[in-house]
Amino acid sequence: MNPNLTLTTVERDSGIAFVTLNRPEQRNPLSLEAMRDVTKELRRLGGDDAVRVVVVGASGPVFSAGHDLKEMVGRTLEEERAIFDACVEMMQAVQEIPQPVIASVQGAAVAAGCQLVASCDLVVASSNAVFGTPGVKIGLFCSTPMVALSRAIGRKRAMQMLLTGQNIDADTAADWGLVNLVVPAEDLDAQTRELAEQIVAASPLTVRIGKQAFYHQIDLPQDQAYTAMAETMATNAITCDAQEGMQAFVNKRTPRWRGR
Repeated sequence: MNPNLTLTTVERDSGIAFVTLNRPEQRNPLSLEAMRDVTKELRRLGGDDAVRVVVVGASGPVFSAGHDLKEMVGRTLEEERAIFDACVEMMQAVQEIPQPVIASVQGAAVAAGCQLVASCDLVVASSNAVFGTPGVKIGLFCSTPMVALSRAIGRKRAMQMLLTGQNIDADTAADWGLVNLVVPAEDLDAQTRELAEQIVAASPLTVRIGKQAFYHQIDLPQDQAYTAMAETMATNAITCDAQEGMQAFVNKRTPRWRGR
């Protein structure tokens, strides 16, 4: 068994794959090996047409305390670069795979753990969850988490978290746009699954097109974004699933998705 991370995918028959960080006694650290394993698993799931949604969660009371600091002490520059390059690759994999990725968060999600949450497409958080970028307190500014966090919650709020290192609670995270849903701790798994099932009900092709289009347009100037998305909608409209969906709506029946 991998000493840093166990990845488990379950209920593939329902179209949902669960990726679980499973080192609860160490607060689910994102070690170099763990990040490489997560990336490998995400890429593998991304190529599996039977998987419609990926849920990233964690065992134990904490989502993730971030990087494993023990492996970052006394290292060379090249070794440190390898750690952060692996982190960047993992975060990019979350958004590059075609399926939506939902973070299911309990307890603390801090530093790179907060970055992972901010990188996911959707987030369901337990009411006891907290989020933070405490690197400034130990002399290591959370510069890579800053990339995802500033894009999720904006400049001023991101700077507040980054410069103070103070955690925010789940309700604040929802108010700031980092979290979609805050639910009672005992309902976290059920509410995450319900959200995933709502996505599974849609055309898998349409969802893939939509996720790719979202990240393509989000940082473009408005005129370029409209040009690109008009073409995306036009090519989407002639797909079998779009034609089926529109015909089903007109005829007041349930669409039958073919994934093409």
